[in-house]
Formats: sequence, structure tokens, C-alpha cells
Amino acid sequence: MDQTLTYESAYKELAQIAKEIETESVSVDELAQKVKRASELITFCQAKLKSTETEVNNIIAGMEGSGSK
Repeated sequence: MDQTLTYESAYKELAQIAKEIETESVSVDELAQKVKRASELITFCQAKLKSTETEVNNIIAGMEGSGSK
């Protein structure tokens, strides 16, 4: 997977792939490749969301911990 990939660019690419599949503008020869790439992008986006959620929760927990001293 591309090291410079961001959530926004992955989401945009995923939306484009979905549009191509929905409008049947993907040839049968490309379909498996597009579905594989979509799977990679979904996995990346899920991991990014989970990582961000964990980071935000840690920040909030740190703020709550420092506020009670």
C-alpha cells in the first residue's frame, strides 16, 4: 500500500471504484483487480479510523486525568 496514502485520498479512490463498478464501466478483465484494490482501501480506512479513535480516546482520558488533580 502507498505510504503517502491519506484517509481522504483512499476514500476518494474507493468512491471512484464503486462508481465505476455501479455504472458497469469496468471491464470484466479489470473487475477482480478493482475489487482487490477496493478491499485494500477499505482495510486501510478501517485501520485509520480505529487508530484515530484510539488516539482521541487517549487524549480525552489524559485531559480527564489531569483535570482531577
